[in-house]
Amino acid sequence: MELDEYLMDISILITGQAGQGIQTVEKMLAGMLGAAGYNVFATKEYMSRVRGGANSTQIRISGERVRACTGRIDILLVLDEGSVNRISVRIKKDTLVIGEFSEGTAGKNERVGLTALAKEIGNPVFANVIASGIILSLLGIKREMPEEYLKKAFGRKGEEIVGQNIKALEKGYENGERILKSNSVPVVRPSGKQDKELFINGTEAVGLGAIAGGCNFVASYPMSPSTGVLTFLAGKQKEHGIIVEQAEDEISAVNMVLGAWYAGARGMVTTSGGGFALMEEGVSLAGMTETPIVIHLGQRPAPATGLPTRMEQADLNLALYAGHGEFPRIIFAPGKIEDAFSLTQKAFNLADKYQIPVFILTDQYFLDSYYNLPDFTGLKTENGKYITETGNVYKRYKFTETGISPRGIPGYGGGLVRVDSDEHDEDGFITEDMGIRKKMVEKRWKKLPLIEKEVLTPEYHGEADFENLVIGWGSTYHVIKEALDTMGDKKTGFLHFRQVYPLGSEIKKYLGRVKKAAVIENNYSGQFADLIKLETGYEAGKIGKYDGLPFYVEDVAEKLTRFFRGG
Repeated sequence: MELDEYLMDISILITGQAGQGIQTVEKMLAGMLGAAGYNVFATKEYMSRVRGGANSTQIRISGERVRACTGRIDILLVLDEGSVNRISVRIKKDTLVIGEFSEGTAGKNERVGLTALAKEIGNPVFANVIASGIILSLLGIKREMPEEYLKKAFGRKGEEIVGQNIKALEKGYENGERILKSNSVPVVRPSGKQDKELFINGTEAVGLGAIAGGCNFVASYPMSPSTGVLTFLAGKQKEHGIIVEQAEDEISAVNMVLGAWYAGARGMVTTSGGGFALMEEGVSLAGMTETPIVIHLGQRPAPATGLPTRMEQADLNLALYAGHGEFPRIIFAPGKIEDAFSLTQKAFNLADKYQIPVFILTDQYFLDSYYNLPDFTGLKTENGKYITETGNVYKRYKFTETGISPRGIPGYGGGLVRVDSDEHDEDGFITEDMGIRKKMVEKRWKKLPLIEKEVLTPEYHGEADFENLVIGWGSTYHVIKEALDTMGDKKTGFLHFRQVYPLGSEIKKYLGRVKKAAVIENNYSGQFADLIKLETGYEAGKIGKYDGLPFYVEDVAEKLTRFFRGG
């Protein structure tokens, strides 16, 4: 249906039970819409069960770049009527609701018996292809494109399966055309520039960044939402020479990675909060032995098991203070998918350079969100740059002006590479000499001023003469940015941190002139706001969300309006 006015974007939500193929719908629609010239953003939320429950996937399409989740639903596709209750508050009178739903559901309703239609074709599983056909039909995508997609996707399964999928697609288009006769469907203009771009999620970006960083060993005990990084690298192990080990537990995983670095490899452990809690002794071991390690920590709601498939930003303090004793570290928190790539690569180089733990903090929302973007690959690894060939007289913990000792590896030179978890002297022998102890502590901390010189500058958006300031870190980047764009408040700037420790001095330049500042983060206590106060003395306002879901653009706009205007 032709409309005179085109919307900036359309928000489509697909909801149903686990096992009904919602991810298949997401993958198919995103691929087809991207090929049709749209910018696409997709994210999911799901319950911690293999089958049943109620899951949903949001897909936003636009002629402009779109990279944040919204609470708005323009088209709701329901695969199971029991899945509507959780998102009913988001259904408005103009929401077009399609599929299998109960009486009394709000919105403009178009009932389609997806399961019954799928059974007619031969299997209930075809409901997801029917659903995809409905959406593609509503958006005016010609049928030839998804037909070719299905032939490629299912060609290996034989002509019968391909034929059934195409028949399901036809059923979807038939129903879509019927719905269009009685409904006005929002329309956006495609830009026609996306077919050659990448369409990846945060998980893949972290994995690609690890490869770019020279990662050749990864160990992990599976734990959502971090497991995707492990499985991604497992799929690339032959191509890139990576040893992938699913350890028997998290303690084994972290110590395997430390052993890999000792032997000259570049290793990473990928985990989540509960798993990382078991790794803390290993982190402290890295601090004492000055062994590099890269730790990807995918955050999720806690304490204990919490909501294991949801999102939260409540492990900043865990990463910041993990490990008994005192030793320096670096913590990155990417907000953009391309940053996940570059920061993970950088994590390997800095861990190697300073012989310290380096963290990449993500969360379920960030890892499971997709959008299209230009190719960002091409970084060069610095693997081997910081390894020293040892001589016959080699001191692993030699006192130096920088605090960085020459790091040798066994077999590369004639020296013995001795490390020890106890306090030690320059040769690596255990010592209880208090003078040496004092010098070793100071030696390890000498690295921090050097690290601080490499702190990444926070990214600022807004006018130069701002009065108010919004501060964010990690996965809130795109949501905050879009919310401020929609508000149109020229007096409010946005400062985003992709490195949260060390914090650096740049923030003081902003806080020194601001009237009012607020930190937005997905936790209850305001962990990053507290860190800012600790480092600068400035006490910013706290805007938190901790129900297991990410901020929506509308959430942020409403909360910021109330905070800055006192409404």
